[in-house]
Amino acid sequence: MKQHFFAVAIVSTLFALTGVQAMTQGEYTVAKARIGSDYRLAQSRCDTLKDNARDVCLTEAKGAADVAMAELEQHYKPSPANARKVAAVKAAAAFEVTREACDTLAGEAHQACVHQAEDNHAKAKADVDVSG
Repeated sequence: MKQHFFAVAIVSTLFALTGVQAMTQGEYTVAKARIGSDYRLAQSRCDTLKDNARDVCLTEAKGAADVAMAELEQHYKPSPANARKVAAVKAAAAFEVTREACDTLAGEAHQACVHQAEDNHAKAKADVDVSG
C-alpha cells in the first residue's frame, strides 16, 4: 500500500511540475497571431539577402513558423499524436533548410549534400515513427 501511495505521489508531483494546463482559446489565438507576425518579420529580414542565401533564409523562416505552429498545437491540445507531429515538422524543416543550403554546391558535392540530407531526413522520420 505504501508503494502505491508513493507512486501516486510521484505522478501527481510530476504533473504539477510540468504545468499540464490547457491554453485558453484567447491565448491560442494571440500565440498564433504572434507566430504569423514573427514569420513576416523573418521574411522581411531575408529581403536584404541575395540569391541562395535569401532562399535559405526564407526556408529557415518558413520552417521556424511551421515548428512554432506544431508546438503551439501540442501546447494547446497535448497528445502523443501532436508530439509526433512536432518531431516530424522539425525533421521536415531541417531537411528543407539543409537541402536548400546544398544548392550553393555544384556537381558531386551537391549530390552528396542532397543525399546526406535525404538520409538524415529518413532517419529522423524513422525515429518519429518508432516513438509513435
